[in-house]
This record gives sequence, C-alpha cells and structure tokens, in this order.
Amino acid sequence: MPASPDDLFARLAELGIETQTHRHAPLFTVEQSQAMRGEIAGGHSKNLFLKDKKGQVLLVSALEDADIDLKTFHKRCEAARLSFGKPELLMELLGVVPGGVTPFGLINDGECRVRFILDERMMDHDVINFHPLTNEATTSITPDDFVAFARACGHEPLIIAVV
Repeated sequence: MPASPDDLFARLAELGIETQTHRHAPLFTVEQSQAMRGEIAGGHSKNLFLKDKKGQVLLVSALEDADIDLKTFHKRCEAARLSFGKPELLMELLGVVPGGVTPFGLINDGECRVRFILDERMMDHDVINFHPLTNEATTSITPDDFVAFARACGHEPLIIAVV
C-alpha cells in the first residue's frame, strides 16, 4: 500500500522538515496550476515520469517553464532514448497516478528503482512546490530540505540543468 499524504507529512516531521501545504481543487496540468500563481510563492514544478529503452526509470523535476526535449535530454542524463512511463509502473514505483506525479512519491520507492533528476534552477528558489501525493494540494519546501528528504528515501538526486 503506498504512503498517504498523512504518511508523507509524518515522515517530513520525523526528519525535522517544515513545510506549508495549500489545499485546492485537483490540478492535472502545469497550465491548470499556473492559474494559482500569486497564491503560492516559490518555484513551481513540472514532473516527468520517464523510462528509457533499456528499462531505466527516471523522475525529472524541473521548473514549470522548462522545455525538456526528450529527443536530446537522454544524453544530458546519460540514459538511453526516453519515453513516458506507463501509469501502472508509476503507481507501482511512486504510488501516484498520472496528473499527480511528484517527487514526494520517492517515499514509496523503497527499492530505489527510480533515478531522480532535479533541475538545478529549482535550487535558486527560497521554496519549491510539489503535490504531496495528491493533486488536491501543493506543498512548499526549501530546496535543501527537499534534497534531505530525497536522500532520506535513499535517492541521491542528480542535480543538473535540464535545458
């Protein structure tokens, strides 16, 4: 059974990480979430669940305006040709559904099968924003605290320029 938002918040508290969560109507796309600008400060994310032709699974978290060209991005992250991962694999590994992809899902990847890539531009913000395992809320966290969370889940983020 995948972790719930309450499980996530408990884990963050256990790690001594402070966050702020904003509840809202379900958001499925970057375009929908852009309507909330001004209400939630910080860097807003675009999250891609990808699989390469050799079977490697990647989660890429970038600023929402990042124009990631999958035809060339695989070279930047040392992967084979990339495509989007199937919804069943997304649920199996990160415990979320399409429209709710979030790096907080790393809490559910106990076997560390997902390679996590974080856009270095995210690190320039005071806070960054991700869905907390549900697309009915947005959680704000400092970049350093988020990296600490990822590491506590067993994932060492590859922090690179995605564009």
